[in-house]
Amino acid sequence: MEQAQHILAAFVRKARGGDAEALSWLYQQYNRGMFNICTRMTGTRSDAEDILQESFITAFQKLHQLKEDHLFGGWLRKIVVSECIRFAKQTFYWNDWQEHYDDLFDDEVDEAWWQMVSPELIQQEIKLLPDGCRQIFNLYALEDYSHKEIAGLLGISDGTSKSQYQRARLLLKERLTKKITEHGSI
Repeated sequence: MEQAQHILAAFVRKARGGDAEALSWLYQQYNRGMFNICTRMTGTRSDAEDILQESFITAFQKLHQLKEDHLFGGWLRKIVVSECIRFAKQTFYWNDWQEHYDDLFDDEVDEAWWQMVSPELIQQEIKLLPDGCRQIFNLYALEDYSHKEIAGLLGISDGTSKSQYQRARLLLKERLTKKITEHGSI
């Protein structure tokens, strides 16, 4: 692991100096994982491709700000998530959620149904969630952000983040349960 960190740090140093091969290497190492984040958060391939491109441009332009070269992946991930949120703020209306969904989901949702469906089907259904709750679901459940962090990033309350997450879970449960009852096991 330590050797991998040294290799990564060496490529970051070269990339910071403008080395095209190092920039290409970094892109090749991280584009797939970052694209997956973009796709989960936006729901569309074309938006994900645009955001991914903007994220790498931003990262390469700000590479001089990275303090510890071996932490490039986590630093890039934060840039990608920030770009996804910036995109979301341009297209979603976060404040409308506060009025309609705060305190709507007080009870914990039963977890057992998640074990009855394939990850591929869950991922497919996540893509079909409404934009706002999909964004929060991805940040909380898949990217490990806290509701407080999400609220700060999106300019919403903790309660809105929690209720949108619960809304996403409830919608997923309803849709997947319907498929299970219609088709038997999935």
